[in-house]
Amino acid sequence: MEFTVRAVVEADWREVKALRLEMLRDTPIAYLETLDSALAEPDATWQVRAARPALDGSLRIAAIDGSGRWIGTMGGIIDRHHGPMLVGVYVTPRARGRQGVLDAMLTQVEQWAAQRGTTLRLGVHEDNRRAIAAYEKRGFIETGQWVPYPLDPGGRELEMLKRV
Repeated sequence: MEFTVRAVVEADWREVKALRLEMLRDTPIAYLETLDSALAEPDATWQVRAARPALDGSLRIAAIDGSGRWIGTMGGIIDRHHGPMLVGVYVTPRARGRQGVLDAMLTQVEQWAAQRGTTLRLGVHEDNRRAIAAYEKRGFIETGQWVPYPLDPGGRELEMLKRV
């Protein structure tokens, strides 16, 4: 599968919205937002979401196949206590596996993070074993730290870390 990876821009807001809704339908425990709340957001909110990286120094990238269909996304933000954080990771079911989509996007986020710190952290729901395995395969380790997962009483969001 041929694809490109590029930064998300404000004009991409419709694609940002469509992929976010797909993400929430596919893996609801992976994100700190419910499908119902995302569906209720007005278009202006999606426009702001798409524009935010250009305004606050964060990063949001998308993987786009040869037909123009978005097949993945992820981002990077700066946490004031821990530095660079990997957020909003998603690869569509048809692009998962050996396609290289996750690796290509992660390489760009790691390069961004390396300019801002020495580590890249992420939070992942303890029951999202597929994601945990993918992160471990790419050099992330569990730190032993966790926080309660806001959308799942009793659930935990595990912290993982990688040196960049």
